[in-house]
Amino acid sequence: MHLSPLAQRLFSLLTGTANDPTYWPEASQLSVGLVTQVQVNVSSSIPARYAIDGQMRQRLVAPARELVESLLQDDGGWGPPFSVLMVAAGLAGMDAEVRARHAEARGPIAVAEMDVLLGWDVERRALFAEAVREQPSYAAPPPGVVEWLSDQPGYLDFARTALETAEARVAAIHAGEIPYRAEKAFGEGEKASIGRAVRLALLRDEPWLPDLLDTLVRGMAVAPTQAKTLPSQGVLFEIARAAEEHPTPEAISALRAARRATRHAAVSKQLDRMFKRIEPALANRLEVAFRLPDGRVRQAVGEHTAVISTDGEVELSWWHGDRKLKAVPAAVRREHPDEVKRLRELAKQTRQQQATLVRALEAGYAGETAPPYRQLEGRSVTDRLIWEFEVSPGVWRGELGLTVPDVPVRLWHPARASLEEVRAWREVVQGKELRQPYKQAFREVYLLTPAEEATGTYSNRFAEHLVDYRRLRALFKERGWASNFLGPWDGGHEGTAERVMAGGRWRVTLGHDLYEEGYAVTDQVRFHRLAGGRWHQAPLTEVPALVFSEAMRDVDLFVAVASITADPRWADQGPDRLRDYWRTGSFAALPPSAEVRRDALSRLIGRTAIAGRCTMTDRFLVVRGDLRTYKIHLGSANILMEPNDAYLCIVSAGGHRGLFLPFEEDGRLALILSKAFLLANDTAITDPSITRQIRA
Repeated sequence: MHLSPLAQRLFSLLTGTANDPTYWPEASQLSVGLVTQVQVNVSSSIPARYAIDGQMRQRLVAPARELVESLLQDDGGWGPPFSVLMVAAGLAGMDAEVRARHAEARGPIAVAEMDVLLGWDVERRALFAEAVREQPSYAAPPPGVVEWLSDQPGYLDFARTALETAEARVAAIHAGEIPYRAEKAFGEGEKASIGRAVRLALLRDEPWLPDLLDTLVRGMAVAPTQAKTLPSQGVLFEIARAAEEHPTPEAISALRAARRATRHAAVSKQLDRMFKRIEPALANRLEVAFRLPDGRVRQAVGEHTAVISTDGEVELSWWHGDRKLKAVPAAVRREHPDEVKRLRELAKQTRQQQATLVRALEAGYAGETAPPYRQLEGRSVTDRLIWEFEVSPGVWRGELGLTVPDVPVRLWHPARASLEEVRAWREVVQGKELRQPYKQAFREVYLLTPAEEATGTYSNRFAEHLVDYRRLRALFKERGWASNFLGPWDGGHEGTAERVMAGGRWRVTLGHDLYEEGYAVTDQVRFHRLAGGRWHQAPLTEVPALVFSEAMRDVDLFVAVASITADPRWADQGPDRLRDYWRTGSFAALPPSAEVRRDALSRLIGRTAIAGRCTMTDRFLVVRGDLRTYKIHLGSANILMEPNDAYLCIVSAGGHRGLFLPFEEDGRLALILSKAFLLANDTAITDPSITRQIRA
């Protein structure tokens, strides 16, 4: 594509390839690069700085016309985004030519969107071009894009019409009214238009969407014949991506129905991968997450009864009368195999739904307003949590379960409680052997330190830790952080993971760099506040206390679990610099997560048969065996032996004798206990790899 310098400049600005601010909605590429910023009277939805004055518009006519004519000749104009062509057409006064050229090729739904855009002025079209520009796959969606679209003339009506048209077309294909051709249900450009429409409807949680979406995706997932093909994989996956960005329980249910219906093995696998991202993302939408189904089921199957219970761990059990059976009855397996399969799948979904609900409850801590917790009354998950009720103005009282009606309620958090109250609730949880849905009574609290106040906008508290990169990436996904993938390519050595919190009002980022293949080193933690449609870096002193604490809790978990200090094999392998880090980090001062573990162990050890052989210090659980005395670090679970602090390598040590654990988030509490039981009776150890070290 050969263009004059000014036309090339226009093209670069509109496609985001110019050296200017790139993404929505920081600034219009058009206004930044080519437009004199003047105060003019424009629609309130178009900031004055985005407006194009008359003189500049005249200068742009010729290069815009050149650009339009070039794009129309470039294989139908499908190389760059179509929105770019719409902006250039508006500047050149060539709307009629562009519509005539593309109306037939783009498909009716895309044409309907194009007609909406043609009714907009060029400034609004320029903003639309920026709004729909592709982002890096790891990046969170730019703030405000879909909300902005909902406020633009005609777009909300288009969104509903587009989805109704798509639903009707798929229904007509299945009814034989439209000939079926695999992957040809939608024309060029329609996938992106449908994607924007469904994102808008999901964001707004439109009441008309669930039934429509259920019918649409079910029909999209399977051919009207016995073929294993689909009307459109592309549109099905676009809807799934939209559900990942703006999930609802109903959208997830519809996609699961589509996954069951499809005959295409690769589509099933891809949807399964997407569910691993979609369902956890629902936890960030508190206003809709609490609509998740309860999950409890009681159903007759022949002469037996299947029960899915959600009291504690989700369980599928089988009953004959009042007698609980150990396994699926043979008669049920023989006579109702499809029903057994369906119930097992339902139990699996229920486990995921319960996990998502628990994550949503945790996410509520960082919000500025209390989520609608009353929607959860009657669910078993609430009975094992501590709640606070405002019994009089400004006076909150803690209770186990949603027991106090008709008053404001919030989840109890130790950061809002006195030390005495925290100790009391930990005793209750331990005494009742209450397994809470998430770590609440024993939850860590992270307060701003003087060092962080001094640095101002970043925290180095968890910087410079060497971590297993694949394990770190897995933890990012598990805790809802988005990140780019690091590797030995240009620009692949530096990374940023981010999580949006507090209903989208705050963002936390963790820098991390590739150290060598398979390993990374952590860097600074920073916070950004959303204001005016943009992220602004915030001083740490302005970050709400619970937002700060919950974000730093995640980072502590990343370091504790992914650090190479968690792998005892590093004691005698790898380069000297890594062994030095391992030795230093394995026995360092305790972070808050390990301090909470110390408190829990101090309560647990006294109730065990080895209590007389154990002592707690600031960093170690000291265990007196008959052969040696051992110091188990409460952070890494690594062991030093007295009198010379020789390192003892024990990879695992069996169980902890059925002792109730009030929490087990990363497996470290059980590991420390199992090592303590083993070493307290060190004369009974038979593993030669361990006895050789002890007797050395």
